[in-house]
Amino acid sequence: MSSSKVPIGYLTRVEKFSACHRLHSPHLTDEENKITYGKCNNFHGHGHNYTVEVTLKGPISKERGMVLNINDLKVYMVDAIMVPMDHKNLDKDVPYFADVVSTSENVAIFIWNNLKKIMKEPELLYEVKLYETDKNIVLYRGE
Repeated sequence: MSSSKVPIGYLTRVEKFSACHRLHSPHLTDEENKITYGKCNNFHGHGHNYTVEVTLKGPISKERGMVLNINDLKVYMVDAIMVPMDHKNLDKDVPYFADVVSTSENVAIFIWNNLKKIMKEPELLYEVKLYETDKNIVLYRGE
């Protein structure tokens, strides 16, 4: 490795939050919603214990030895994820989901957009990985 080349690192932090929602699209009939979303279309909704991994990609600073201070990433994640969504009804308590179906894909996009708005170096954001369950996982990279 040449001394002029700055190494690139990937920094990931994990948070867990609980939220409820109902998968229901105003663009579909009630019957189409039942067929599309199954038990997740239950009128009273259902809940999840989500796990989210946020990964940053960037140069590892020679002076500080890190991509970003992990404590800064923690603060960003609390503000972008925990405050708006933890122990909330996504469809009723989070304005973004008033007209967006609260699928895992859309929750990941919501997290991405929130992080981009508050990060001092938003270009470092590489990936949001959302576990709705141990078996249902969404990756979003802003594409």
